[in-house]
Amino acid sequence: MKALGEEGYDVLTYDNLSFGHADAVLSGDLVVGDLSDRERLRETLKAFRPDAVMHFAAYIVVPESIKEPIRYYRNNFCHAMGLLEACLEQRIARFLFSSTAAVYGIPVEIPVTENANLDPINPYGRSKVMVENLLSDLSAQRDLRYVSLRYFNVAGADGKARVGQNRKDATHLITLAVRTALGRRPYLEVYGTDYPTPDGTCIRDYIHVDDLSDAHIVALRYLLEGGASDVFNCGYGHGYSVREVVDAVKRVTGVDFEVVETGRREGDPPLLIADSTKLRNKLGWMPRYDSLEYIIKTAFEWEKKVNYR
Repeated sequence: MKALGEEGYDVLTYDNLSFGHADAVLSGDLVVGDLSDRERLRETLKAFRPDAVMHFAAYIVVPESIKEPIRYYRNNFCHAMGLLEACLEQRIARFLFSSTAAVYGIPVEIPVTENANLDPINPYGRSKVMVENLLSDLSAQRDLRYVSLRYFNVAGADGKARVGQNRKDATHLITLAVRTALGRRPYLEVYGTDYPTPDGTCIRDYIHVDDLSDAHIVALRYLLEGGASDVFNCGYGHGYSVREVVDAVKRVTGVDFEVVETGRREGDPPLLIADSTKLRNKLGWMPRYDSLEYIIKTAFEWEKKVNYR
C-alpha cells in the first residue's frame, strides 16, 4: 500500500489483521474484515468501487501447509474464489494475484520460465495453482483480466525502515538470521545440507520487497491500460545458497552467531531461480535493489526497531 500511495493511487486495505498490523497501512483507509465475511466484503467493494483488486491474503508457510492442508485450501483457494465472485458481482474487471514460485515444484530447467510445467510439491503451492487455474477459466469466459505475479523469495524491508516483517513466528531465512544476530534467538537452524547443490544447502532467488512492490505497480498500470491476462515471474535471475546467505548476514551485521545444521524440511525444493525476462521486457520492470547485502541491511535496520506484537 505504501508504494501505491506514493504513486498517487487511491487505496483501500481490507484485512482481518490476523498477521498484519493497522500501522503498516501507510496509505489510504483500512477496513478490518475477513474474506469469509461475504456481506462485509460486498459492502466494502460496493462503497469503494475500485478499478482493480490486489489479493495478498494467503497463508504461506510450506511446512504448515503440509500439516494443515484443509486450512490452506480453505483460506488460499476458497476465500480467493469468494473474493473473485464478489468482484464479478460488482463488475470489477481487473485483478492482481500474488502467486508463488512454489507452483513449479522442482523445475527441470533453471532458471525457470513462466512456461514451465506447474507441478507443486506441497499444499501451499497447489492452492496457488488452483487460484491461477480459476483465474484463467474466468478470464476466458467473463469480463475479467488478471495478472498473476509468481514471487520467488521475498526479503528485506522498506529502505527507510517504515514497514517490514513483524511476526514473532517468522520463517524466512534472512529474517531469522538477523534476529539471531541481534540475540533474539539462541541459534539459527539450517534445514538440510545434502541437497544436490554446490554446498549442499538450498538455493533461492531473493528479491527485495521494494522491487516486488514496483512489479505490482507496473502490473497494475498494464491492466489499467488494457493489457490482457498474463503471468510473470518476480525474481532477479540468480540465487544464493542458505550457507551463502548466512555468511552474508554475518558480514553485514558483524556478528558471528551460532548455526545448527539439521535435517531437511518436507516440501522444500533444492533450487529455485527465476527467469524474469518477460516481466522486464513486457512490463518494463527495472529492479533497483538487486544486492544481497542491501536486502540484509534493510532487514537488519527494520529488526532493530521493530516491536513484536
